Amino acid sequence: MAEQKQNEIVVDRGSSQFSDLWKKEDYWAIWLGFALLIIGMMIFFPRAPEGMQETFDKSNATIKAEAARAPFKTIAWYKATDAKKKPKASDSDIGKAIKKWTSKPHGWKSNPLDSFIMGKEQAEAKAAAAVPKYEKAKAVEGAALAQAQEAEAAAEAAGFQDASLNASAKASIDSWRAAHRKASDAKKKTKPGAYNQIPYLFGLMIALMIFFGIGKQVMTGDMAKFMGGFVFVFIVAVLAYVMEGQATMKEYGIGFAAWAIIFGLIISNTVGTPKWVMPAVQTEYYIKTGLVLLGAEILFGKILSIGVPGIFVAWVVTPVVLVGTFVFGQKVLKMESKTLNITISSDMSVCGVSAAIATAAACRAKKEELTLAVGLSLVFTAVMMVAMPAFIKAVDMPHVLGGAWMGGTIDATGAVAAAGAFLSEQALYVAATVKMIQNVLIGVIAFCVAVYWCARVDCVPGQQVQAMEIWYRFPKFVIGFIGASIIFSLMTQTMGSDVAYSVVDHGVLRGFTRILRGWFFCLAFTSIGLATNFRELAHYFKGGKPLILYVCGQSFNLALTLLMAYIMFYKVFPEITANI
Repeated sequence: MAEQKQNEIVVDRGSSQFSDLWKKEDYWAIWLGFALLIIGMMIFFPRAPEGMQETFDKSNATIKAEAARAPFKTIAWYKATDAKKKPKASDSDIGKAIKKWTSKPHGWKSNPLDSFIMGKEQAEAKAAAAVPKYEKAKAVEGAALAQAQEAEAAAEAAGFQDASLNASAKASIDSWRAAHRKASDAKKKTKPGAYNQIPYLFGLMIALMIFFGIGKQVMTGDMAKFMGGFVFVFIVAVLAYVMEGQATMKEYGIGFAAWAIIFGLIISNTVGTPKWVMPAVQTEYYIKTGLVLLGAEILFGKILSIGVPGIFVAWVVTPVVLVGTFVFGQKVLKMESKTLNITISSDMSVCGVSAAIATAAACRAKKEELTLAVGLSLVFTAVMMVAMPAFIKAVDMPHVLGGAWMGGTIDATGAVAAAGAFLSEQALYVAATVKMIQNVLIGVIAFCVAVYWCARVDCVPGQQVQAMEIWYRFPKFVIGFIGASIIFSLMTQTMGSDVAYSVVDHGVLRGFTRILRGWFFCLAFTSIGLATNFRELAHYFKGGKPLILYVCGQSFNLALTLLMAYIMFYKVFPEITANI
């Protein structure tokens, strides 16, 4: 009888596979994600910047000549590289319109209304007030450039044979680049922004409401209820972006993710989340769609650009830390919930929320467990993105090593980029690339967890696990994530890195899907907060085991990543490090 019942279950599952293509949110995440990517390609591919190829040819000739002339990246090399970055498809008229209709609320200092609406005179006054800071930053950049030119000239006069003069020139050029970044950032603030953001936010809300509502209608037939609740969820998400834009919050790195969860938790744990809002509280629906879009940003060419050292740091350390932390939680801490244990372990060791979502789906963790893992990740990310670059500077750690260390340990991709930029362009490049390599493991980890849970955790004694059971357990949206990565990697390789940078990276992605991905994540974090009650979480905090697990696991991660990065970048492959 048991065997017959099992066979009936398999038949039922098999017969539902076809309908799953339009009845399951994992598949809808794929359809919606790829729909946006296709729309982005239709918009930006025909709108390549005028004179783009001529700029690339001229800049590449300079870069090639400078690389042959000096053993370090010269001033002319950087200026040619900057010139290559100017042609962007997103600067087209339609690109600017898309940015206007999808942008988040503006930054503000003392009046939150400034993030939504500002009179023309006030906007122009705000821009004018930023001019002195820009002029000061520009003067600092000019002085740094003069010093860099002098140092480079001294190194050139010695035929680039004096190691100390070469090192001095490189350090001076790095200082100039840091000053250049600050001047560029200051310049952006001298341009008046949109005077009234409210109509654009309203239009975006309607568009996203319909976009996700279509999927809800096909899946559950409750599009009307979803749209009614979505207005509330969107407003809370907007408030989270508003708080992220506050000057002090921005300085301390407290982003929209933390605020979205905080606002959601306040509502759900005080007045309670209204029942009519709950149909739009769809954490996984939003974030899975965003993760499919994230896949298009992970390009294999960028992974290979940093070589074997980065792959070792990301693909060897990460599984070791994940397994080690999980075993520690089970054997030492004796955690009652294996699903909570593996979700925290994956969140902490791979790449934060994205990995937690995929892992939670693979092992079927409870939503409270996912919320707890995400909350721990956000707290530690905020601390580490400030503390790590400060520590690296204090101990005078090489920026390649520091970048690899941060890329392999700080959870969120955005936080990694911010921490790397705090040090130098070199640290930013290494940190972002290592994190990108690590992000590839999202799909691999989800598959491995699905296999392990089917074979060892949820298995029935004496019953053999069928391959199809793993397929049923595997989070299908990961297929979209991997597929987008493969397709856009091949596309970039075919186009060439320069054209892809202009049309794909700064067109389809940065000019369209990445902006929307940010909104999807914000909606997901808002939903996490609105769906979470502290009373439901209290059980999981018993004995403080989740916190202990995260602290111990992250400490192990920090130590092992630093050791691996040092060995790979400075002992085994120093020639790769020298060319970064």
